[in-house]
Amino acid sequence: MVDEDELFSESAVHAAIPDELFDLAELDVMYDDRTSALWTFMNPTARPSFTPSMLNDFEDWQRLIGSSFGPDKVPLRYLILGSRAPDVFCFGGDLDLFQRLIRERNRDALVEYGHRCCAILDRNIRTLEIPMLTVGLVQGAALGGGFEALLSFDYIVAERTATFGLPEIMFGLFPGMGAHALLSRKLGSAMADRIIVSNETYTAEQMYELGIVHHLAEPGDGVSACREFIKKSDRRHAGLVGSRRAMKHAWKLELAELNRITEMWADTALELREQDLKVMNRLVAAQARLADRMAAA
Repeated sequence: MVDEDELFSESAVHAAIPDELFDLAELDVMYDDRTSALWTFMNPTARPSFTPSMLNDFEDWQRLIGSSFGPDKVPLRYLILGSRAPDVFCFGGDLDLFQRLIRERNRDALVEYGHRCCAILDRNIRTLEIPMLTVGLVQGAALGGGFEALLSFDYIVAERTATFGLPEIMFGLFPGMGAHALLSRKLGSAMADRIIVSNETYTAEQMYELGIVHHLAEPGDGVSACREFIKKSDRRHAGLVGSRRAMKHAWKLELAELNRITEMWADTALELREQDLKVMNRLVAAQARLADRMAAA
C-alpha cells in the first residue's frame, strides 16, 4: 500500500493555483506537478453523503479548477476523486434532507437540489472543457448518488472490496441524478433498468465484467492503481481524451435531459407514503451506524 504522505510529499504546488482550492471544508485537494494530476478526496464532516455543504464545495472545486487549469494555464492531465470516509466512497443523496422536504411538500427545494447535482455531473462529464481524463477511485461502498456520480467519470478504478448499488427502489423512489441517462447509454436500457430496480448490491468484479469499472485493485492498493493507470496512459493521453470526447458526443446527453429526469424524481418523491419515509429513515440510520463503526475501526 502506498503512503499518501510519501506520494505527495515532493509535489510542488504551482503558484498560479489559488489557495482557496486547497482550503475547501469537505474536499482534500493535492496537486502533483510531476504528472499534472489533481487528487481530491471527499472528507465529509458528517455522514458521507452529498449534503448541501458538500455540494457547495464541489461547485467551488469545479469553478476553481475551471479558472486555474487547462491550456495556457496550470497543466492538468488527470483529475482523480476518492474518499477519506473509511470503506465508503459515498452513500449518495442527503436522505435526511429529502425526508424533511417531502414532508414539507417542498418541490422547489427538491428540484433545486437535483438540478445542482445534475449541473455538477454535467460539468464533470464535459471534463470542465479541459483536455484531461477523470478518474473515480472507489475504496468502499458507492450507493445511490455516489454510484451515479462515478458514472460521470472517464474511468473508474475500484478496489475488489468496493460495492455498488442503487437502493432508492427500497422506499418507492428511483435514482434521479444521472443513473437512467448514463447507465442506459453505457449498458443499454434493459440492463440499466435491471440494475436500477433490482435493489441488488454489486461487487467491483461484477461492475468490471459489465464494463462500468475499468480497473480492479487489491484492497488498499487503489491509489497505487491510479498511479499505474496514469503512468500507462500518459503516452496515449491525447488519444484517450479524444476517444472519450467522441463517445460522449455519440451519447447526445444534454443537461436538459438530466434536469427533466430529476424533476420527475421530485414529483415521485412527493408521492411517497409515510411507510416509505420510514424505510428511508431506517436506511439513513443503518448508514449512520455503518459509518460510525467504520470510523471507529
